[in-house]
Amino acid sequence: MDVKKTTTSTGFKLSVMTLAIMNVTAVVSLRGLPAEAVYGLSSAFYYLFAAIVFLIPTAMVAAELAAMFSDKQGGVFRWVGEAYGARTGFLAIWLQWIESTIWYPTVLTFGAVSIAFIGMNDTHDAALASNKVFTLCMVLAIYWIATLIALKGLGWVGKISKWGGMIGTIIPAGLLIVLGIIYISTGGHNHMDMSQGFFPDLSKFSNLVLASSIFLFYAGMEMMGIHVMDVKNPSRNYPKAIIIGSLVTVLIFILGTFSLGLIIPAKDISLTQSLLVGFDNYFHYLHISWAGPIIAIALMFGVLAGVLTWVAGPSKGIFAVGKAGYLPPFFQKTNKNGVQKNILLIQGCVVTLLALLFVVMPSVQSFYQILSQLTVLLYLIMYMLMFSAAIVLRYKMKNTPRPFRLGKKNGLMWFLGCLGFCGALLAFVLSFVPPSQISTGSNTVWFSVLIIGCVVVVGAPFVIYSMRKPSWKDPEAAADFAPFHWETQAKVAAPAAAPAAAAPSQGQPSANNNQSMK
Repeated sequence: MDVKKTTTSTGFKLSVMTLAIMNVTAVVSLRGLPAEAVYGLSSAFYYLFAAIVFLIPTAMVAAELAAMFSDKQGGVFRWVGEAYGARTGFLAIWLQWIESTIWYPTVLTFGAVSIAFIGMNDTHDAALASNKVFTLCMVLAIYWIATLIALKGLGWVGKISKWGGMIGTIIPAGLLIVLGIIYISTGGHNHMDMSQGFFPDLSKFSNLVLASSIFLFYAGMEMMGIHVMDVKNPSRNYPKAIIIGSLVTVLIFILGTFSLGLIIPAKDISLTQSLLVGFDNYFHYLHISWAGPIIAIALMFGVLAGVLTWVAGPSKGIFAVGKAGYLPPFFQKTNKNGVQKNILLIQGCVVTLLALLFVVMPSVQSFYQILSQLTVLLYLIMYMLMFSAAIVLRYKMKNTPRPFRLGKKNGLMWFLGCLGFCGALLAFVLSFVPPSQISTGSNTVWFSVLIIGCVVVVGAPFVIYSMRKPSWKDPEAAADFAPFHWETQAKVAAPAAAPAAAAPSQGQPSANNNQSMK
């Protein structure tokens, strides 16, 4: 929100290409490429399918919602809350925050593997990357370093995130694609199974399970909706930036996945190690093995930057909502830099607890996969709420100005909203099925973690909401947090319905004020 105010007040406007690049850097992550490289040529089908039914609908629907409430705080809490009430809105912002908390161990596992591959002995590096104790120590070390940096304030976060994104994501992505092109054009052996073809064998249900995680590759695009009013002529230029950014994102994913598939046989692909192994194989082929540790350090720095961005992001969103009266005062405490210190510390404790689950998982890879699937499930619930809320608001708030609007009537919103909702629902259902390509241990453990995890995480915000007290509301923060449209309507309607009760005596609390907290 701070960036939004600054750009508006100075009159600065983002160009189409700048916004497109911002979309790419916000969404692209290389850690998931090995999961799709297993599918060979058919991985392109999954990337394009997910982009059409999820990425573009998410970006476009979020843009209308962000523009509609550009002058109000809350993000997804505001969007869903206006449609379904504050309780469901709190569920949405809670899922966005807790999903990122559960996601940290998976991305940090990739960071730990990057550190393991800094050495020059491939056999030793691979063994170290598979060591649970080493991985656990590295996961906790990187996470708490990111948390300490986040506690320093937004200035530190911005600088490290900017450079980390370039050094640890954009440059390695381009390098991986260039290495693949050089390798195949100079006669390198193609290890990719070309017999699978572009269209996957949909008769094998288990083949779709790992592919469902591709939806999370595109997660986060809704956060770019905040910039919809920061471009000139948003109704024309914002969709253009989204399409360009989406095409570049899909190309990076497809070509990056192909580059891994060319150098590593599908049967040897590991979800946690294959990106580093792929780079090492290419460097060996070109006789520049000394570059392996350099790319490992770069990827580790990129992981730190990515985690840092998310540590400081969703936690700040739920912090703002919490100060409006939806979280106990303990979670509203800040340090001298104005950073939400208690939320970050609680978040760190949850991450630490999840990281300790290494001891019950049969392997680092199985732990990585099961937490990735739980992350997908929780985030997709939030997305389904967002898509359906956007359609509902076309009728509940039909007269509210929409500076950026999908179509003159409701048809385009219905189409994109339903497309995104159905795509998210499909991925949600598939995410419960254990993937046949990866050993996840006991199916009982798999289903137990996913089902119990979903029930506990989804139920928690309803419990917190039911326990709210008027004392939880920070008066200063609540003054900046605009009421929902249905709260405003209720306050206007109450005096007309009960004139006698409209003017309570001095010192008598208004019933409407009490209702606003229920």
